[in-house]
Amino acid sequence: MKAILRSYLQSSREALLWKLEGLSERDLRLPRTPTGMNLLGIVKHMTQVEIGYLGDTFGRPWPQPEDLVAEERFATEPQADWYATADETAAGIIDLYRRAWAFTDETIEALPLDAPGTVPHWPEPKNAVTLQQAIVHVLVDLTRHLGQADIIREGIDGQIGMKKGNTNIPDDQDWTAYVAKLTALADRSMR
Repeated sequence: MKAILRSYLQSSREALLWKLEGLSERDLRLPRTPTGMNLLGIVKHMTQVEIGYLGDTFGRPWPQPEDLVAEERFATEPQADWYATADETAAGIIDLYRRAWAFTDETIEALPLDAPGTVPHWPEPKNAVTLQQAIVHVLVDLTRHLGQADIIREGIDGQIGMKKGNTNIPDDQDWTAYVAKLTALADRSMR
């Protein structure tokens, strides 16, 4: 079971970084929704999520706390982990995310799936979790944000698909005709 969870986690991590490939620093930072969603922010957020749930929760604090958004900063800026600051670069955030993988993978490898942990920011008694619950929580959060990244990337340059080398999208689809068909169906529903 641990190997399966770990495999899905790694595949989703790599897919998220694939969504950033080939884009400019500006494209990675630019807000794409009314709430400011941006590709680089998703990666920064997931870095914090992985370290929190698969590190702190199991008594393994990140060794360089200055790399992360400090917990007290969230009191005045709840979205602090959702964007790159002027001092951060895409390469730096991506490198930190990859280092977080290695750090959290150590937790996964060292502990059994039923190892107990405590999520520091969850209320009691819900804050008591097992490693398996924490991995599933991270995986659900990651795949949710990966779906957002899919849509954002498609809006930027039309790049679509599940992962590099396997888009899971029909190659021979006439997307213009397909969208026109769906638009006509939506318009008919208004009658």
